[in-house]
Amino acid sequence: IIPGQWVFVYKRNPDGTIKKRKARWVLRGDLQEHEGDTFSPVASWPTVRAFLIVSSVMDRVTCTIDFANAFIQSSLPPDEALWVHPPRGYQTVGGPNHCLRMVKSQYGIRSAPKLWFQHISGYFKKLGLEQSKYDPCLWYGRDIMLVQYVDDCGISAPTQGDIDKFIADLRKEGLMLTQEESFAEFLGIKFTVNDGIHEMTQKGLIKKILEAADMMDCNPNSVPASQTPLGADKEGDPMTESWNYRSIVGMLLYLSGNTRPDIVFAVSQVSRFSNNPRQSHATALKTILRYLKGTMDKGIIVRPKNGLDTTMDTDADFCGLFGTENPRDQESVKSRTGINIMVGGFPLFSKSVLQTHISLSTMEAEYSALSQGLRYLLPIKWLLEEMILKLGGLGLPSTTVMATVFEDNQSAFFLATNHRITSRTKYLLSKWHWFWAQYDSGKGFTIKKCSTDQQRADWLTKPLVKDKFEANRLAVIGW
Repeated sequence: IIPGQWVFVYKRNPDGTIKKRKARWVLRGDLQEHEGDTFSPVASWPTVRAFLIVSSVMDRVTCTIDFANAFIQSSLPPDEALWVHPPRGYQTVGGPNHCLRMVKSQYGIRSAPKLWFQHISGYFKKLGLEQSKYDPCLWYGRDIMLVQYVDDCGISAPTQGDIDKFIADLRKEGLMLTQEESFAEFLGIKFTVNDGIHEMTQKGLIKKILEAADMMDCNPNSVPASQTPLGADKEGDPMTESWNYRSIVGMLLYLSGNTRPDIVFAVSQVSRFSNNPRQSHATALKTILRYLKGTMDKGIIVRPKNGLDTTMDTDADFCGLFGTENPRDQESVKSRTGINIMVGGFPLFSKSVLQTHISLSTMEAEYSALSQGLRYLLPIKWLLEEMILKLGGLGLPSTTVMATVFEDNQSAFFLATNHRITSRTKYLLSKWHWFWAQYDSGKGFTIKKCSTDQQRADWLTKPLVKDKFEANRLAVIGW
């Protein structure tokens, strides 16, 4: 017999103000004995951001729908018997010695997400929506595009009338839902358009992070990371701050992935040490917060380009931690990869991560970064092409999205475009050459040489001085 508990939460607007107060009774699924598959897909964040970017560039109307008590709308399988304690404060007819058998699904049970996804997918298919072959949580209909994130959905259509008709059809099927603001509000992002300039900010989340670290009154910084790379500092002083290091890192990861690519590198550094942070790591985290304090009202500022032109910049910092980490530790000689993907002028994907292998040269580090970046770029390109095809072309001259990859290392550029193995490159792992077939067949992407000062992924690989950092920031997010 599974117990339950009450959960009380605040739902907030992007500026941090309280939108509504919610109470929900949930079951202790961690105590449930359940066998079988419980997997339920969730939309990937690149898909969610691609949905928002395509809608913005093509001037489509968006809105969010929230299914009321979503998990409860789906039914338990007839052969699944689930017995629960009555909720606290609820009097059963038989008194305190009685329990309840669940007929509908409920929040907290292990199979609830899967049951809900199967339930709502059936209605989407009934209304004529088609599932994306690249993301099971992306759906297409006649002029309709829908992205599903558990019980919240974003809808994009040419006109508000198209959205209203689709929502009316969902209600006719008996689904309980509420129509809310634009899709940007769903992400917790304030989205404004003035004179063709799009601006996305998350001031409310930044304020919440600063309050959690008790740094609302701190002095601001001009850059998010010091010039010295951050190492493990195993012999350093223990962290003395009272705030939760992991919690703040988690919020920063969400912020950096949506509207603040300028802190991606700095957040990547501090997130490596969430398991056992030292005082030096807490200081580095506070450096990020001081930078956010001075740029709280900033985000992404973009004047969208015509179409969905896609570009990717990749860069690498060869053995960037050498001299910072213990020289006997293999981490000290690992290089860092930086990847920046932009669609229609919007930053869609930014990543900064240590390479899992040890590169023996700058060329090897740069080439592996290029190969890894293409693993992200090509699925995004294919997803964009699918969106164009399923939505009737979106008024574009072609359904093919041309992607341009910029590489600033001459040797890596030559190997990627000429595919010539020499005595200096024959030892490279063959898995890095996988994109040669795609490149040779002309499937819509080219690799171009660029100078280092035009490289828009430079700030994702190492800490930059103020002037270079601000130049990179201006090129990517517009300020």
